[in-house]
Amino acid sequence: MASGSVECELTASADTAWDAVGDFAGVDKIFPDLESLEIEGDDRILGMFGMKIRERLIERDDAQRRLVYSIVDGVPIDSHSGTITVEAVGEGSKVTWAYEVTPDEMADILGGTYGGALEQLKKYLGEA
Repeated sequence: MASGSVECELTASADTAWDAVGDFAGVDKIFPDLESLEIEGDDRILGMFGMKIRERLIERDDAQRRLVYSIVDGVPIDSHSGTITVEAVGEGSKVTWAYEVTPDEMADILGGTYGGALEQLKKYLGEA
């Protein structure tokens, strides 16, 4: 299993950043090129890159500003866990998106995708 993480620092407060990335149903804020987004219970189905990717919410902890989810269908992944955390840094914040994935060769693809999402987060929050 391969693992990695991407992060960004923001001038936005931790609460403001959490409002954006902690909203499991609002992923279109950081993936503006989604072709479709459906919510079915604890699952979200993302239409992107010509695929339907099903992700399942595992845990959302507002007090800790932590969201854990897993890709469960739609891409060639045997196992996946993603964890997004937001922490206060002075008056700003730091967002970290950590992941574990099998097969290992998917790690670079996910790292690039999540890094791009954090760049879009900066734009969404008016910081880019």
